[in-house]
Amino acid sequence: MSNIKTVLIVDDSRVSRMLIRSLILAKHPDWVMEEAVSGEEALEKVRTVVPQLITLDINMPGMGGIAAAEMLVKECPGVRVVLLSGNIQESSHRKAEQLGVGFVEKPITESCVANVLAYLDK
Repeated sequence: MSNIKTVLIVDDSRVSRMLIRSLILAKHPDWVMEEAVSGEEALEKVRTVVPQLITLDINMPGMGGIAAAEMLVKECPGVRVVLLSGNIQESSHRKAEQLGVGFVEKPITESCVANVLAYLDK
């Protein structure tokens, strides 16, 4: 089995996507990075790309991360989904737990991305 993974990074912030991409590729230069700027685009992407990991910003225009996570876990069983947010309200944590997805607090740092990648081993 190949150790090369495909990661779908979903965030309306270009800077956030670039940071996540560069921090993952620094540790796993052979991994494939895909990007989407919205929940809607993420749902379109998973029809043609099969990621092992999806990172989702919670607050995005249009379909936010929580709504997208609900649909993605149904459409992509077995794919690890992790919500990323600076919103540390208990309700966001509870919703992630109910959906069976990960939750990692921003800002995006090396530690934050390490916590995201840890979900691949769960």
